[in-house]
Amino acid sequence: MQAVDEIVLNRVNSWLMEKKQCWLATVVETWGSSPRPIGSLFACDETGQMEGSLSGGCVEEDLLEKLVNGELAKTEIQEFMYGVTSEEAEKFGLPCGGTLNTIIEPLQPNQKTINHFQDLIARVNNRRNIRRTVNVALGTYACEATEDREPLSWNAEDKVLRQTYGPQFQLFIIGAGMVSKYLSEMALMLDYEVTICDPREEFIKEFDIEGVHLINDMPDDAVKRQANDPATAIVALTHDPRIDDMGLMEALKTEAFYIGAMGSSRTSASRRERLTQLDLTKDHISRLHAPIGLPIGSKTPPEIAIAILAEITAVRKNPNEAMPLASLENL
Repeated sequence: MQAVDEIVLNRVNSWLMEKKQCWLATVVETWGSSPRPIGSLFACDETGQMEGSLSGGCVEEDLLEKLVNGELAKTEIQEFMYGVTSEEAEKFGLPCGGTLNTIIEPLQPNQKTINHFQDLIARVNNRRNIRRTVNVALGTYACEATEDREPLSWNAEDKVLRQTYGPQFQLFIIGAGMVSKYLSEMALMLDYEVTICDPREEFIKEFDIEGVHLINDMPDDAVKRQANDPATAIVALTHDPRIDDMGLMEALKTEAFYIGAMGSSRTSASRRERLTQLDLTKDHISRLHAPIGLPIGSKTPPEIAIAILAEITAVRKNPNEAMPLASLENL
């Protein structure tokens, strides 16, 4: 789940706890150019406060006015489309005649609704996925735990919306060096939650990338506490086996979807040999991406960071496809 969507859901929960009526709108279909993707969330309360976005600012004020004035979704879940005509597209600034279809839910601050959103947020905060089903025809919504991260599903015939919410993807980086700085900045741009772990206090003090969670501790302990879930990628970048290997020893036993370590082919072979002495099975060690990153001929720290993030993205998008080992001899 993108960070902005998590903010929207937490804001809805806050309004409900304050006994305020509010609305949650979800983009379920788009045609033409759309500034926000399917699944984007927007919420507002009865006093006119807003959170999130459906269109990058094109329709939110109009939607807020319709909701507060009781013109839309007053008491029942409603499907509503913006940009059906060229006049509407021009009026609301939708690019290239873009059209978006939304599901709008009126949320009353009763105990059932409060419990619903608290359960949803609790699972996401525990870095687990939860599937939310909204039946427009019946006017119902429900949540169920799931291990799968599924794209939004909208059945236009049955009027059923299914959307999986889950934790923000995390990049857990062992080592606070130069490559880590570039990798952190790029990962933040892709909406990752970034955690840097380094037992060397001087390295942590000099790491000045805003928005990064810093941990001054041994990586094996930190991995067990903070990185054992399927929405995390773990990379070891210190070039110091006393640090990297300790982190990898635990990382390879976690549910992380990607685990990589920086080093040449020779260094990586030596690392695998050392890991066999640490009570790790062949299956554990086979999960390791080393040399790390796609083989794009990277030489500089920013190029290496690009290669690493490209491989992480490829594995994240295609988890069932075996990724070839890179051959970045410069690492």
